[in-house]
Amino acid sequence: MLKKFLLVILIVVAALAGYAFYVLQQPDIGTIPEGIELARVEKSPHYRDGIFQNVSPTPELTEGASYTNLTYQMFFGKDARSAPNGKIPAVKTDLKNLDPNQNILVWFGHASYFMQVDGKTILVDPVFSGNASPTSLYAVASYPGTDIYGVDDMPAIDYLFLSGDHYDHLDYKTILALQPKVKSVIVGLGVGAHFRKWGFDEGKIIEKDWDEEIQLDSGFYVTTTTARHFSGRGLKRNKSLWMAYVLKTPSMKIYIGGESGYDTHFAAIGKKFGPFDLAILECGQYNAYWKYIHMMPEETVQAAIDLKAKALLPVHWGKFTLALHSWDEPANRVLEESERRSQRLITPRIGEAVDLKDTKHKYNAWWQLPL
Repeated sequence: MLKKFLLVILIVVAALAGYAFYVLQQPDIGTIPEGIELARVEKSPHYRDGIFQNVSPTPELTEGASYTNLTYQMFFGKDARSAPNGKIPAVKTDLKNLDPNQNILVWFGHASYFMQVDGKTILVDPVFSGNASPTSLYAVASYPGTDIYGVDDMPAIDYLFLSGDHYDHLDYKTILALQPKVKSVIVGLGVGAHFRKWGFDEGKIIEKDWDEEIQLDSGFYVTTTTARHFSGRGLKRNKSLWMAYVLKTPSMKIYIGGESGYDTHFAAIGKKFGPFDLAILECGQYNAYWKYIHMMPEETVQAAIDLKAKALLPVHWGKFTLALHSWDEPANRVLEESERRSQRLITPRIGEAVDLKDTKHKYNAWWQLPL
């Protein structure tokens, strides 16, 4: 009996090893910096002991948590409503025929969104493949109704921003298809290696460390700022830098938050760069097991207040299940906390055009309506 059990374990381990080897050969994985790229990475003050480091100590798991228990919870501990029971309501905005004088934002679900601000087109963390994983053999599939946009719906993109290299933010198929439409790509140190491997022209890639300012055009400036997270697409983690951005345009100031656990950096950024017309911050895929690398919704509201944001757009929810909570819990909790703290909240449906200059419009809790 023992021999049979050990044989089963051996077969499972061999199968997992074979699967891992297969996945790591896929072009979706990208690559890590080597040679000249690595030499540039190694000069960063945030790169120590062979990896990028957070400013504050940031364990991936909370004290007392274990990967064994976490794995069990991911398989058997998810909320019964971790995914919606019906089709997510969405609308389609024609992005190719916008009034060039409009200042709008369109959210695509999760952390992907489009902005047209002061005549420039901006795309952040686009994922249009319907999947937030390296291969369809292990699929983190998007919710029904959330994939109404694709690369063909995008106009020419002046600036493509990437907050990091995780699959739910940096999507190989989307990036490959977008290449002819994108004029400039703004990424953290090390992330440019993926784009170079995937055939992007070097002249399009703007690759920076934290705390650097970039003049994109007349009146358009970006400052790269600290976030509290991690990176990695294969077996090696933290070989590239996770980012947030302060975007200054001729008429607006927007915080592009990326992925981040809560920490003192929000208040520091608010003090140095605030107030912001809009802060776009994650509010989903959290859990007490990994509280240092993702914010709880209440912390999202506090981060917006720290940043001195006139309005908060909560993202990182509404398209993929990557945590244990119900699909709509992030929106409910951030709504409740924002009302309690008198923080203006922007909660558009997927695809709905948000007028960035309209500071009075009230958004309904569409996720609370029957699907």
